[in-house]
Amino acid sequence: MTSCAECLAWGLTYAQGVCLACYNFAARNRLAGACAGCRRRLPLKNQYCRLCWCQARADRDALAADARSAVVLAPWLSRVRWHQLFFADMDRRQARPRATARRAGVKGRPRKPPPPAVAGPRKQPVQLPLFAALPRAYRLGRIDLRTGPPPPNPWLAWALHLAHAMAETRGFDAVVHRELNRTLVMLLAGYASGDTIRISDFHPVLTSAGASLTHTIEVLTAMGIVTDDRPATFDTWLQAKLDGLAPAIAGHAQRWARVLHDGGPRRRPRSPSTTTNYLNAARPALLAWSQTYDHLREVTRDDVLAHLDGLRGDPRMTALVALRSLFSWARRERLIFTNPASQIRIGARALPVWQPLTGAEITSAVEAATTPQARLCVALAAVHAARPGQIRAIQLSDADLGNRRITIAGRARPLDDLTRRILIEWLDHRRRRWPHTANQHLLISKDSALREGPVSHRYVLNLRGLPATLERLRIDRQLEEALDSGGDPLRLAAVFGINTSTAIRYATSARRLLEHGHAALLTSSPSTQVPAPGITGDGYLSSS
Repeated sequence: MTSCAECLAWGLTYAQGVCLACYNFAARNRLAGACAGCRRRLPLKNQYCRLCWCQARADRDALAADARSAVVLAPWLSRVRWHQLFFADMDRRQARPRATARRAGVKGRPRKPPPPAVAGPRKQPVQLPLFAALPRAYRLGRIDLRTGPPPPNPWLAWALHLAHAMAETRGFDAVVHRELNRTLVMLLAGYASGDTIRISDFHPVLTSAGASLTHTIEVLTAMGIVTDDRPATFDTWLQAKLDGLAPAIAGHAQRWARVLHDGGPRRRPRSPSTTTNYLNAARPALLAWSQTYDHLREVTRDDVLAHLDGLRGDPRMTALVALRSLFSWARRERLIFTNPASQIRIGARALPVWQPLTGAEITSAVEAATTPQARLCVALAAVHAARPGQIRAIQLSDADLGNRRITIAGRARPLDDLTRRILIEWLDHRRRRWPHTANQHLLISKDSALREGPVSHRYVLNLRGLPATLERLRIDRQLEEALDSGGDPLRLAAVFGINTSTAIRYATSARRLLEHGHAALLTSSPSTQVPAPGITGDGYLSSS
């Protein structure tokens, strides 16, 4: 221990003969010169060395007469006439004690009381507008409800109460709740009874700011003051699919797609996936015919057959079913004279015989699952033969760890040790990551934790590019059970709760594998497996 060469403090010094504080001071202030206070040549900060800065701070703390003098340090530097020596590392500054005790809050901020529970204002009769209202320009303001009261508006007070109730029931964190309040202040600070807020007016503002549009719409919908004037997703998609068709053919295809989607006289609406699949399957033919014809009535049976001759397997079957639906509708609407797609045989569909996955393929899927939710998806698909949609729909109440049971698609199943261990790992991660969420689904994400619905399709583990996807793992599990039972469909239906036709398909695949001696693939190593005669390149056994 010795005295520091710069601040003269007694304590530990380093290779340069200075203490740690002076070493850091010189690293930040590399300009050296004559100090304006003590006249020594040292590293300077605003023309003064570190020793003069320390003495000025000590004089200020001891002699400051008012609040301003106790804060500003620069005027005390010129008053330094002597230096009080000190020990090194003994002048560490600490924060001044608070005049009042700090209250519990987010990041040290005091907690504000919740907004008062108010009911919706009574709607007053208003004069209806003669012309449509012009688009309103919104802009997020700088009003912070943590430091001041909200603008005096009864509709805003009601909205803030609804937002607080939503945040409490769904476990919003402070950032999400504050952003929702900020959006409501923007929309309702100047709101008057009878006005209607259009989503298209404030949608760009929230999108650019990264605020939640879903939560805002839920609050405004509960208040009954919002209008969703955005174009429907189906309409936008339909216009894109009709691009490039002849005008008459595009008009007929549009009417047909809307009948499938919305229904019509004596016609029930089909599922959205059916509508999109039908139009996607019929579009290549409509594009080709639009180069030659102007109307659907010009299409002949030879044109339909020529288009189908270029397709094989499932694409040919789907295209023929879609064209039959289109021309049958056009015939009923009397847009064409005859149906050119009638009496065209689809042909018997050759059902594949599923092959068991190899050990290497299953290992690649397991190694790709690196997160707790991914491992849970693999376990539910490979052990319990659960579909991705069924995995997304599992509730917390469906996992009974005490009784070692799990309910999948309404069917209770025994919970094995592997799945139970992975399930406990995921529940621990879920509790640490989202401790206040009110979502009752087993799988949640950062988005669904703020909602009540399931996770998105993309959140479930995606094993594209690998042979063992979640669907192939599910098929392999049911095929394994079919091989163990000797192709008994009753056992498959009892274990997995599948319908009879599906159970018969698995039983048929298992019997063919047992008859051809391919069941050895389950136990043989990947290096010794040789494709047997009759197995196609995609891993399926030819039906012939």
